[in-house]
Order: sequence, then C-alpha cells, then structure tokens
Amino acid sequence: MNPALSRRCFCRALAALCAGLSMPSHALPAALPGEKSTVPPRRLDALQNRALRAWIVRIAEEQLRRGPTPRWTHRDCAGLVRFAVAEALADHDTRWRRAMGIGGRLPPDLVPEDVRRELRHNWKRPDGSEGAYVNAIGLVQENSVLAGRDVWRARPADLLFFDQGAEQHLMLWTGRRIVYHNGARPRPGDDGMRAASLPALLQWPDTRWRPEPENPNFAGVFSLAFLS
Repeated sequence: MNPALSRRCFCRALAALCAGLSMPSHALPAALPGEKSTVPPRRLDALQNRALRAWIVRIAEEQLRRGPTPRWTHRDCAGLVRFAVAEALADHDTRWRRAMGIGGRLPPDLVPEDVRRELRHNWKRPDGSEGAYVNAIGLVQENSVLAGRDVWRARPADLLFFDQGAEQHLMLWTGRRIVYHNGARPRPGDDGMRAASLPALLQWPDTRWRPEPENPNFAGVFSLAFLS
C-alpha cells in the first residue's frame, strides 16, 4: 500500500473511531494505538511517571525559552518529542546540565538507570523495526495510546495529534500551554518553536487546528505508552 494512503487511512479511521462513527472493518488500519503490544516490558510507577513527564515538559519548554540547543539536530514536530524524551531519560549529571544549559530547580530523577537505557532511543516503527528515529504518525500509532478527545483532560507531556491530509502534526501539552515546532527550516529571528494557550488554540482562526471533538482533523490526545 502506498505509505501516504496508509497514513491517511489510519488517521481517518482513528478520527472516526474517536468520534463514535461506524466504519467497515476493511477500512480500519492494520494497527491502532494500543491494539498490539507497543508497551515496553517495563512500566513506570506513579511517581516515576510524574517525574518523567515533568522532565519532558522542562526540556521542551527550554527549547522554547532559550531556542533549540545544538544537541537537537532533527527539528520538526516529532523531532521535538523524540529529543525531549531522549534527554529526559539521559543521565542528568553536571556535564549534561552544562551541555544543555539547564540549571536551577529540576525534577527528581526517579526512573532507574536500566529502565532509562531500555526506553531511550528505542522507538517502534510501523515497519516493525526499532531505533532512535520515528516520524509523527509512528510516534502515535506504534508508541502511544489514545487518552481521549477531551483536550482539557490531557496530562503534562501528552501529545495532540492532527491529520491535515498529506501531513500529520504533533503538539505537546505542558500543563499550562501547548508547545511545538512548526517543521520549517530556521531563518533569522525564527527558530520554528511555537507556543499557544489552550483557549487560544480552541479559538484558532484556521479551524483545522482546533483540538475539539467535532474537528475531523484532530485525532485526539495521546500518551506515550510508557507514560500511560
């Protein structure tokens, strides 16, 4: 099947499923989030989950506040999520803090080292392989579970997934605003990072970007599988 067609099939089927619409079984994608084993063998307890979410949010927010660090090389919406997760699972020693330019009060490091090694740079891909790179639809389809379509119930580090036909887009909820990278190449005065409050996004002039159930372009809120 054509990859673009497969992506469209997946997104449309998922949006229909979330909205409670009925679809013939042949129209459903081969795998919906949570349909096959996408959850790593290790699960985080409640405290570890909360701490890792806080780390992901802090790193994403730092890219917005200070500008993307040179350590983040593949800059687009999925790249921001991969980078924030990878650095949240890193060894946060003095050398790391200096390289990242992060100081002050930081979240606690509660995830055991062996679990961090297991999760870091280990994304599942639609073709069955695993590795450090996965695109936006792969992050959702293979590595996340649907949390719902009520964006007000999203937790920090949850993802908002949009299907705009030929392209898909991810945004990250920080608990107080939504941050994302627009995928454009950097230019003077514009590093591609964006932020918006939830009320502002719900009133966005281009209705395709409103995270509300009646928007067919909004597939829903997703939690990374190891944070679900």
